[in-house]
Amino acid sequence: MANHRLTLFILAVFFLAGTTTAGTASGETSSSKFITSSCTNTTYPTLCIQSLSPYAETIKRNPAQLAQFALIVTLNHSESAGVFLHKLTESKGLNSRERSAVGDCLEEVNDSLDRVKNSIGELKNVDRVKGREFILHMSNVQTWISSALTDENTCMDGFSGQEITGRVQSSVRAQIIDVAHFTSNALALINHFVEKHS
Repeated sequence: MANHRLTLFILAVFFLAGTTTAGTASGETSSSKFITSSCTNTTYPTLCIQSLSPYAETIKRNPAQLAQFALIVTLNHSESAGVFLHKLTESKGLNSRERSAVGDCLEEVNDSLDRVKNSIGELKNVDRVKGREFILHMSNVQTWISSALTDENTCMDGFSGQEITGRVQSSVRAQIIDVAHFTSNALALINHFVEKHS
């Protein structure tokens, strides 16, 4: 009789453990589906899914969290680009035109960084506000991220002339295009969040 009760107890434990695991797995799947479906609204959906999927458990199905993490990912890539450009300005292999263009680009990236940081701060409490206050907060975020994207495009304009070609142009271009893609995706997710909330 005791053995029978022990067996039933063990089976019950395994059943409950299995139910919990299945629930967690379905929750993760639900979060992943939310990210995938949300990323279809972006310009670079594959990049969007790849960059945000690692945060699925935290994002869950929360559009504000999704936008927040999209901005955090953008910030990380912007900071990397800024470090790269700063090192490049100190390189002895640049001519005066290249050095000037890289310096201007670094300023644009730093401006972009500030706008992204401001947007992350603005989004922190957006779940707690409604109506006109929500619109005000989100309008700030939309304006800043649109401006950040403009900053990145302005950086690239400095490398569009024939005076700068080759390694410097291609390396800077690769960095800025990377950041611009993440910024564009973040803006699309923010815009979609505002549309759904309105």
